[in-house]
Amino acid sequence: MGVRLMVVDDHRLLAEALASALKLRGHRVLAAAAPTAGAAELVVSRAPEVCLFGTATPAAPGAFDPIARIKRERPQVAVVVLGPVPSPRGIAAAFAAGAAGYVRHDERIEGVERAMVKARAGEAAIAPQLLQGAFAELLNPAVQPDDEGQRLLRMLTPREVEVLVRVAEGEDTRLIAAGMRIAPSTARTHVQRVLMKLGVGSRLEAAALAARTGLLDRAAVDGTPKGPDVG
Repeated sequence: MGVRLMVVDDHRLLAEALASALKLRGHRVLAAAAPTAGAAELVVSRAPEVCLFGTATPAAPGAFDPIARIKRERPQVAVVVLGPVPSPRGIAAAFAAGAAGYVRHDERIEGVERAMVKARAGEAAIAPQLLQGAFAELLNPAVQPDDEGQRLLRMLTPREVEVLVRVAEGEDTRLIAAGMRIAPSTARTHVQRVLMKLGVGSRLEAAALAARTGLLDRAAVDGTPKGPDVG
């Protein structure tokens, strides 16, 4: 079944070309818009299933602000970023803003389609090699922790901080439970509490937010408990 989508890009020609190609492949394109800075209002009003968000400058300040607005006002819209080969921190910033995926501009149309379908299904749509690089950056952030990171850290219990660190390391619920010597149901509860307190909808978003704000650096300095759960 075709995806109901919108295509936005700073370059109208690129947006319209991609929209035309996707229409020919059976997808319902509601609109092709430019520039991305003013597209959030249109996406919010039309409410597609997926928004393809093209940007040539993912590292620019505020590049993903439109995505944050879209997710705030239309959380059901899955946003997939189309951009150049990014820095891992650029990927983290995209997901922290609420993106469901990141696809390189030089990807084939079949790859864009796969990302659209995965994002619509609620999955993270990103090539494994890009995700691997992003997690490497998450575990070794280059910037110093900021005030927001300290504020977020104060919201979490020591056990929740350890859970967040393990999430950033890519551990699933089973590994978190085994590593902390707690029941899987307890591990799931901890993960859900971390997501709720950080105000994010997925583990990847939580890890990205932690890296962007320096929360992981704070956790490394303060230390995290490694013993069995006593609560």
